[in-house]
Amino acid sequence: QLQLVESGGGLVQPGGSLRLSCAASGFTVDYYSIGWFRQAPGKEREEVLCIENSGTITNYADSVKGRFTISRDSAKNTVYLQMNSLKPEDTAVYYCAALYGHSCPIPSLYDYWGQGTQVTVSS
Repeated sequence: QLQLVESGGGLVQPGGSLRLSCAASGFTVDYYSIGWFRQAPGKEREEVLCIENSGTITNYADSVKGRFTISRDSAKNTVYLQMNSLKPEDTAVYYCAALYGHSCPIPSLYDYWGQGTQVTVSS
């Protein structure tokens, strides 16, 4: 069974850092495009970053440029979202999603989604 499991969320003070993990089982992340999304209360889901099977990275959110990065660890079959200089407006549930053998797609085309992990940025 193909599955994505996010972890690493929590409560952090403004200016702090978190690293979210998206662990895959049942498939190899190297052959998939993996996107990170977030959804804040009362707001639409927003795509943040995507890493293609080729390793090409696309940043969709101007608000996180220079602060968030995406990476992939093939040995651990995991994709990470490193978040630095966190702001209260980064508070959201963060999700990862996967699509086989494709460049970073529009959100509706992703086949597999994780359950999400809560990130709260507050003093």
